[in-house]
Amino acid sequence: MKKPLPEIVERRRVYDGWNQMDELTVTGLSSQAHKREVIDHGDAASLLPYDVERRTILLVNQWRAPLAGRPEGGFIMEACAGIIDPGETPAEAALREAEEELGVKLKKAEHVASVYPAPGCLTEFAHLFLAPYRPEDRKNAGGGKDEEGEAIEVVEMSFDRLFALVREAGINDAKTLILAQALLLRGL
Repeated sequence: MKKPLPEIVERRRVYDGWNQMDELTVTGLSSQAHKREVIDHGDAASLLPYDVERRTILLVNQWRAPLAGRPEGGFIMEACAGIIDPGETPAEAALREAEEELGVKLKKAEHVASVYPAPGCLTEFAHLFLAPYRPEDRKNAGGGKDEEGEAIEVVEMSFDRLFALVREAGINDAKTLILAQALLLRGL
């Protein structure tokens, strides 16, 4: 016998800030109704710039509030990323984030994948890109936008170090791991 499909019988907004959080009442999962929280802050784009000639990539070491109580003290090494603005394509958002956070003006973003990073609670659909860069693409020091309250350090890393981190399970950010593996699979 086939189980009935889940049905959302009630949706209640419980928080409306940078994130929006809804509490759902869902039936059809079992014999009783269940509560689920859903967080929405829009879709995102992430980009990992790479320089084939110098065999380097650019990352950000960024403070993230949800990680403040973790052993890293809130900092995580990751590919630059941000929310896609209204009217912006995922590729445009990725290139904008590279300029804001890394200080590089890039011409073209190469789509790698689009994924749900945490489908158990987030609606976010993340678009992941690689992009070639050269030293002359640097336009400023990067570091993010002051009005967004970002604490960002730009990190240039060799391919060898990045690929060693992939092999040693040393990357703890999912989007960055996917992008690093995509670069590794290219055999550069």
